[in-house]
Amino acid sequence: MGLSLADYRDLVDLSTPYPRPDLLSGEEKVAACDKLLRFLLRERGLIAAFSASYERKRELVRGYANGRAPLPVPPEILAVQDALFWTESVERGIVRAEEIPEVKYGISLWQGDITRLSADAIVNAANKSLLGCFLAGHHCIDNAIHSFAGMQLRDDCAKIVAAQGREEACGEAKATRAYNLPGRYVIHTVGPMVGRGTKEADRASLRACYHACLDLAEEMELQSIAFCCISTGTFNFPQEEAAEIATGTVLGWKMRRPENKLKVIFNTFLPRDTEIYADILKMI
Repeated sequence: MGLSLADYRDLVDLSTPYPRPDLLSGEEKVAACDKLLRFLLRERGLIAAFSASYERKRELVRGYANGRAPLPVPPEILAVQDALFWTESVERGIVRAEEIPEVKYGISLWQGDITRLSADAIVNAANKSLLGCFLAGHHCIDNAIHSFAGMQLRDDCAKIVAAQGREEACGEAKATRAYNLPGRYVIHTVGPMVGRGTKEADRASLRACYHACLDLAEEMELQSIAFCCISTGTFNFPQEEAAEIATGTVLGWKMRRPENKLKVIFNTFLPRDTEIYADILKMI
């Protein structure tokens, strides 16, 4: 059995809203990026050389943070990071969950970058280490969520895994604060990795992911949750079948709880996924 919410909620301080720093000017963003890069380079025993463009230095900050172990970060460095990352969240444009129209039964569909969503929780398609993607600048949702939330997210996940005494099992869910993302929480779940052909065990595991996230959202008394397309990327679950499982599981969960008003947003990034979900939702 994995940890229950009660087992770890104080460990990662789920009760305290994360403060929002003042927004930075263009010059202040450059200075903040330089400070972060200097810190990350010194951790590796490297000398900071700042002849590169701001865009290149920002890429380096992301890449070095991606590969960084879950170690403590000095408060003054976290303050610099948070100011820069929160400014970037605002600049990307915040999309509020309540502004996304409902399709039916409290279910919505929205295509875009999930890190822009101001939902009570966004769901991260995590790996079993729960520590995020360590590949510099990798284009997966796990990497993006950890990169834009901040270095605290990996540290929180490491605390949960250490307390649990094992890696995260497929079909479970854990919550952390979202830090510099617009929402309040990130719910991490590990979906099935599909080999040659989808097996019934894979389908059951994917259903378990959605059930675990929904049950956790209910336990935390959340008002909204945004699901990414769990397991359909590098984990290779077929898009159409994954969408059918996702919508069927969510609809069944909601039908069994008519009193629960949780808003569920299916977040898609690829146009093909949007088409698949739109076609399915037309039939409910």
